[in-house]
Amino acid sequence: MAIARFPSVVIDCPDAAALAAFYSGLLGWDVKDEGGWVDIRPEDGSNCISFQQVEDYRPPQWPGQTVPQQMHLDLVVEDLDKGEEVATGLGATKAEYQPGTTFRVFLDPAGHPFCLCSS
Repeated sequence: MAIARFPSVVIDCPDAAALAAFYSGLLGWDVKDEGGWVDIRPEDGSNCISFQQVEDYRPPQWPGQTVPQQMHLDLVVEDLDKGEEVATGLGATKAEYQPGTTFRVFLDPAGHPFCLCSS
């Protein structure tokens, strides 16, 4: 028997509102800002990504592990080129090292790696 409806991912960052706005722009989800803690959800409320503002935030290093990435999001897109255009337009940076051809690695505005993956 499940004890939870759906998982939530919480991402540490230096500016919760800014990073939530970035991912909200990528996913088209609604933003709920509680000052230092921000949630984004689709209209049906089926998922949640939360952003927690932390002092002295240090972004992960990718692909190096001096500061490990700890986690990353894989977002499925229909068109990698269009996905890249939207992501970089919202403030993502395409990572210099690209280890595959069916996905692309980016860094969000707080430095977290995430991937856009072909569907």
